[in-house]
Amino acid sequence: MVLCLHSSQRNPPKHAKFGIAKTTAVMQKALQEKKTFTKINYSGKKLPPLEFDNCSFVNCIFTQSDLSDSDFVDCRFDECSFSMVKLNNTGLKNVRFNGCKLLGVDFTKCRDFLLSFRFEDCSLDYATFHKKKIRSTLFKNCTIKEADFSGADLTASGFLNCDLTRTLFQQTILEKADFRTAYNYSIDLELNSAKKARFSSAGIPGLLDKYQIIIES
Repeated sequence: MVLCLHSSQRNPPKHAKFGIAKTTAVMQKALQEKKTFTKINYSGKKLPPLEFDNCSFVNCIFTQSDLSDSDFVDCRFDECSFSMVKLNNTGLKNVRFNGCKLLGVDFTKCRDFLLSFRFEDCSLDYATFHKKKIRSTLFKNCTIKEADFSGADLTASGFLNCDLTRTLFQQTILEKADFRTAYNYSIDLELNSAKKARFSSAGIPGLLDKYQIIIES
């Protein structure tokens, strides 16, 4: 099964739709460049290995899809659903997620080479970034409940106005990370490296949970 673009023109329009075509040829990683895909429903399907360069995806559904072995370079996803998507050996290089649902996504399966992304207004509940090196990653206005950052390198990352309820930080590198507007976090400073990380005074209770002390204003 090979993914192709439906078009009657020799040069397909910028706003294209996914289609499925059968072929007996050896499958190679085809390049999709500078295209916009809108309202594609690829739920539960397996995407053949493709490379997307500088593409935009708007209101697309990839719930429980298999995007393994594909590459996304300088791509943007707006209002897309990726809940429980499979990302085995998937390349995410300078990818932006805006207003996306990424519930339960296992980012540990992504390819490490040049891995970089940012999230804004996204739902990342139950996602896992275990042992991933994702320095300078921006999380803005996100809900990141019960996610797993254990063993990850989050140096200089920012959690701006993010809900971190019951999210796990253990043996995590949080040096120079910004938690000043994050809330509902619980971080054990004895189990994490947080040199020069920034916290607000309102977030101090989240750093002292293990001591079960009462802080009164």
